[in-house]
Amino acid sequence: MTRQRSALDLLSQYAAYHRDRRNITTHFAGIPLIVFSIGVLLAKPAFTLGNLALTPAWIAWGLSVVWYLTRGNLALGLAVSLVNGVLIALAQQVSGGSLASWLGWGIGSFVLGWVIQFIGHYYEGRKPAFVDDIVGLLVGPMFVTAEVLFALGWGRPILAEIERRVGPTVLRDLAHPAA
Repeated sequence: MTRQRSALDLLSQYAAYHRDRRNITTHFAGIPLIVFSIGVLLAKPAFTLGNLALTPAWIAWGLSVVWYLTRGNLALGLAVSLVNGVLIALAQQVSGGSLASWLGWGIGSFVLGWVIQFIGHYYEGRKPAFVDDIVGLLVGPMFVTAEVLFALGWGRPILAEIERRVGPTVLRDLAHPAA
């Protein structure tokens, strides 16, 4: 049986692929766009249970909440679940129109989010983390949420431990290959 990786271990592994500040900055737009797009694309079909409208997006969100809350950091798990929940709720609002509108919002925001991500990884000089570990697709929203919380002063010991493990953020010199 394998041990569940903690939020600190997951964030540290993800951070190793994200040390250039320009790359991190692109993730503040790219990752929410991707989460939003998944919410749009999984907004259909909708099922009603009494007064509750349930979609595949809300089921995926619920499963992700369980995953985030079992990573050993309740505050971060709640924060990323809340952020993702808001993005899913917004996605549900734009997914009710025509087929063209639904696909336009879903595919358009998905492609735009990934374009922004890949621009960031150009600055990083490294491939995205999920290429080596598919769990990185879940860690991305947790990483962005943690970065916002760190900027607000929360989790200084966590940030210090991540930087101890993988080093500080930098601005990579683009004239030289990544290390």
